[in-house]
Amino acid sequence: MKTIFKITTIIVLFTSLLSSCTDWLDVKPEGSPNEANFWNTDQDYEKAAVSLYNCLSLEETWGRNLFWEQGASDDIFFSRSRGNSQMNLANLEMNGSTEGSIKDIYNIMYETMSEANNIIYHVFQLDATTPIIDRTLGEAYFMRAFSHFMIAYRYGRIDNGVPFDAYEDNSSLLVKIPEQRASVVDNYRLIIEDLDNAIAVLPWFSEYGTDDYGRATKDAAIALKVKTYAYWAQHDASQWENIPALVDLLETGGNRGLLDNFGDVFKIDNEWSKEYIFSINCSGASYAGSSFPGIMLDNKGWGRYNGWGNFKPTLELFAEYDAADARRSATILQYGDTFTFFGEQRKFYSTADLECGFHFNKYMDPFSYGSVDAVSGAGVSDKVSPNGDRPTTDLNVPIIRFAEMLLFKAEALIETNQGAKAAQTLNRLTARAGLGNLYSTATIEDLMHERRCELAGEFTDRLMDLKRWTAKYPDVKTKIESAKHGLKYENRSNPDSELVPNGTDTGTGQQVMQMVINGKTFNGVIEIMSAKDYDAAKDCVLPYEQNEVIKARGALKQNPGY
Repeated sequence: MKTIFKITTIIVLFTSLLSSCTDWLDVKPEGSPNEANFWNTDQDYEKAAVSLYNCLSLEETWGRNLFWEQGASDDIFFSRSRGNSQMNLANLEMNGSTEGSIKDIYNIMYETMSEANNIIYHVFQLDATTPIIDRTLGEAYFMRAFSHFMIAYRYGRIDNGVPFDAYEDNSSLLVKIPEQRASVVDNYRLIIEDLDNAIAVLPWFSEYGTDDYGRATKDAAIALKVKTYAYWAQHDASQWENIPALVDLLETGGNRGLLDNFGDVFKIDNEWSKEYIFSINCSGASYAGSSFPGIMLDNKGWGRYNGWGNFKPTLELFAEYDAADARRSATILQYGDTFTFFGEQRKFYSTADLECGFHFNKYMDPFSYGSVDAVSGAGVSDKVSPNGDRPTTDLNVPIIRFAEMLLFKAEALIETNQGAKAAQTLNRLTARAGLGNLYSTATIEDLMHERRCELAGEFTDRLMDLKRWTAKYPDVKTKIESAKHGLKYENRSNPDSELVPNGTDTGTGQQVMQMVINGKTFNGVIEIMSAKDYDAAKDCVLPYEQNEVIKARGALKQNPGY
């Protein structure tokens, strides 16, 4: 296991990897830093803070690899053939050595904690601070909590926590392997402490100038407290009581709220709207930020752009929506739906790779701009990276937005027997979706439905939702275990094609059938990912990579069952 402390030089070198349309990320290293000539000015601390956000832009994290885990959820289909690494995740066949697509995330999050610890340690050596140094301290506390949270909920159990140490004022610990906590509850408590420290010194988002947009804020720290309490509540139901007031504070203190139109949330023009809480700063022209929109795009982008086509929606997700729900068309394209692609109006179809009949629409806005080159046929736009091998766009990828906070508030109210108040909260989302006020007294099933419809295809971890719900509501387990389905069309290159008739053997081993999903009858249905078993006692968390366990020489205890 890597130590949680890293030298100053590494922190500053990280800044050369970052570039963005947001000025504060455009930091260039100057000279060779060392303890004697660094940590002396506001600018030094601002440079150090840039390294904290590097983890957000990597393909190994929010670019793509974190999303491979969602192959085990009921929403996501791998639309290209995958190797054992990804399929072991999708089939819940992890053992600590065969799920390579996520192994880097563990060390990257600890590197981020290390960088945060370095900043915090040096601030604690100062006799006096400045407003800039205080803000940098808040950013370090937030990103330490954020990266700690990402490890804690994915690896931590009630009987086996995750490693963590804070080095604020004890230099003797600088080379010590972090202590593995006895319980993930201990980790959540430490995360809350860091977030409270961040809240004490960070500005509200509304207090930042545009040049600093994207930094950690008081809003983001409060929101992460909400998520931490919700995950903690799996083990201690009293934590639900902490959530409603925090969500209300985001509105009254942070001026956060919902946009009027759901689809507008995922447009470049609105990425700093009142619904924003925390996202990844992205730029197409400078290849900065997350490649996720391009990785979601249909493979080869209908000949216009090098989309990677890794993830598409399942029929089960499509069936979750009411036909009148505005979120369905804003989230999913189905055959025949119209959309704008590099300035051209076209209808959706897909001949790329494996068939499911659907495509995510949430991240398509940056590809609507520009035009098609008359000679090459390629799409050209200043909103999209000119290099399809690094397909970033100008659309910031959301990590936390206000709608999710409302969903956590509603869940907290339901879990504390306040279904009528929860209904009022959920109705804010359904009204925006064009469905009116659907609920008078909300149930946990209502909450599960609304959370799925609102957050599909986002980095909010649908799989972990299912895992944490299964612990209390065992019937949810079937959503993890069931096979996943799509639709098969007679002519995949025709957006107006008819479905293949039921019972037809396509010659590929697929049987085409009629199915009833969520009370809706579908024809032309094919199985696209097979059923699997979910062992709640083991699969509720990931295994530590076996090499990390070996390197720790007894200081890291593997999770039970692996």
